Amino acid sequence: MKVLMHMCCAPCAVYPVQTMKEKGIEIDGLYYNPNIHPFEEFQKREENVEKLAEKEGFLVHYLPDFKEDLWLALESKDQSRCNMCYEMRLKKAFEFAKEHGYDAVTTSLLVSPYQQHDVIIDIALKYAKIYNIPFYYEDFRLGYREGQKLAKEYGLYCQRYCGCILSLKERMNEIKQAL
Repeated sequence: MKVLMHMCCAPCAVYPVQTMKEKGIEIDGLYYNPNIHPFEEFQKREENVEKLAEKEGFLVHYLPDFKEDLWLALESKDQSRCNMCYEMRLKKAFEFAKEHGYDAVTTSLLVSPYQQHDVIIDIALKYAKIYNIPFYYEDFRLGYREGQKLAKEYGLYCQRYCGCILSLKERMNEIKQAL
């Protein structure tokens, strides 16, 4: 089985990659994250996905699509930015998998206890049906701490916010309030 894994960042991908490889599943990665801001952060995360891929020996496809205007427009709207973000990235992963003959799709988003796990599953199942490609589901949250520890051992950059400009502002406000 050859699975395309959408990769939000290297630290979140460490545990899922290792777990799937141990099960004999062939993995290719897809780095498609137009939500990551600022651009320097986008590049830093992309470079670390590359570093992980070299260390673990798998291929990653890079779709550099930086959509700052879209995220800035959301600032004043009462929308679920996370749902929009999951939709955008998972749809692209399933499209890519269909075009390139993958057997299934998964995402490293499933490792984080901070993400909306059930929403991610629902969206992935929707696109699995639309594109007629199975969604490979595993609750990778069980290995979140282990993956974070390994990411540090690998010397991977570990970010302190989800990725979008709004989550960055929220994180900066948390830091200010803690002072």
